Amino acid sequence: MKSKSDFRLVPTALLAVVVLFVALAAPARAQLVIDINEGVADPLPIAVTDFVGQGEDAILGQDIAQVIAADLERSGLFDPISSQAFIQSSADIDVAPRFGDWRTINAQALVAGRVDREADGRIAVSFRLWDTFAEQQLDGFVYRGSTQIWRRIAHKIADAIYQRLTGESGYFDTRVVYIAESGTASNRKKQLAIMDQDGANHRFITDGSYLVLTPRFSPTAQEITYMSYVNNTPRVYILDIDTGRREVLGDFPGMTFAPRFSPDGRKVIMSLAIDGNSDIYVMDLPTRQLQRLTNDPAIDTSPSFSPDGQFVTFNSDRGGSPQIYVMNADGSNVQRISFEQGRYSTPVWSPRGDLIAFTKSYQGQFNIGVMRPDGSGERLIANGFLVEGPTWAPNGRVLMYFRDTPVGNQNKVQLFSIDLTGRNDRLVETPLDGSDPAWSPLIP
Repeated sequence: MKSKSDFRLVPTALLAVVVLFVALAAPARAQLVIDINEGVADPLPIAVTDFVGQGEDAILGQDIAQVIAADLERSGLFDPISSQAFIQSSADIDVAPRFGDWRTINAQALVAGRVDREADGRIAVSFRLWDTFAEQQLDGFVYRGSTQIWRRIAHKIADAIYQRLTGESGYFDTRVVYIAESGTASNRKKQLAIMDQDGANHRFITDGSYLVLTPRFSPTAQEITYMSYVNNTPRVYILDIDTGRREVLGDFPGMTFAPRFSPDGRKVIMSLAIDGNSDIYVMDLPTRQLQRLTNDPAIDTSPSFSPDGQFVTFNSDRGGSPQIYVMNADGSNVQRISFEQGRYSTPVWSPRGDLIAFTKSYQGQFNIGVMRPDGSGERLIANGFLVEGPTWAPNGRVLMYFRDTPVGNQNKVQLFSIDLTGRNDRLVETPLDGSDPAWSPLIP
């Protein structure tokens, strides 16, 4: 056994150790790879068996397998095979599976696992990923942690499978913060809510007694910055998700909009309106010093850092209509990058650095699109009556956004996810209406 690393699964100091699990096979040289750059018309058939276990751990093993299969299916790249088709049921991971049984049902990949109870009460969840046609083990690890974090362990396993078969990092062990909306159009209640990316562990962070807008995660995934109207005064706040501790970023003389952390978490960039003029400012968090980046009579807003922190994209109407611009992180060398017909807004840089997502309106339709940082390669991947607010999964391959759809006398506002090909557009279920999502980095 080879120890890879320790990672903190929850803030209560419960640790999970990831151990390379290669007892049966040498490192595989398998041909089973999904090319996600071209889009996938036919998802890869994969069998995820119930993880075996003793007593209550057997039920836990079933739940873990279901979460893994659901994660993979939701990506649009995998097609989990119904367990009713299995010839061989849950397999002993210490023994090679009967590969012919899995090829018969066209399972090109197989996931098997086990849940063991350790002396200290923690669980050890082992899994193996097999290529059934090459008859090779592709991956295998042991994850350890408390029973309470079994869902995170399942997401970690799904991430490992996704990465092994696509070559890209996974995005399942993440959270989403968004604005939960309820009430009538004339009396709309908006509150912060947070959930796992699959909708589990949902909870409200604020009670809706005051308006909240534009929540955004810190690079550590433990803090959120957002705009709030407490006592009808617009302020930017930073909130610790786990402790609930909230602090005001600063009392500014005008309105503040669209706060967002820098990639290193040491700064917050935002739009600040002073004397009716909105410009981009950045605040250094340790010193609380404020630096002005733009100085233009137009409206400059919605800033977003590049992942290396060297550049900023933002929205401005300085050219006569809202368009997307890019500048150096110190405010120099401002360049417009959007030139197609339409009005552009809400630019956000991909975690990979290769694309900028945006909202575009043209001829009464709204679109979610992406373009390269120089403005080339524009593609529209989602459209509707009103679609807005794209946010990136941490691997830069999937986006989440919100869609506003007229339903009778009141609109229905819902979250959706979509991949870069424009395929796999999926509703993200929330207890109430949902808008303005923000996807966290992978949880440490």
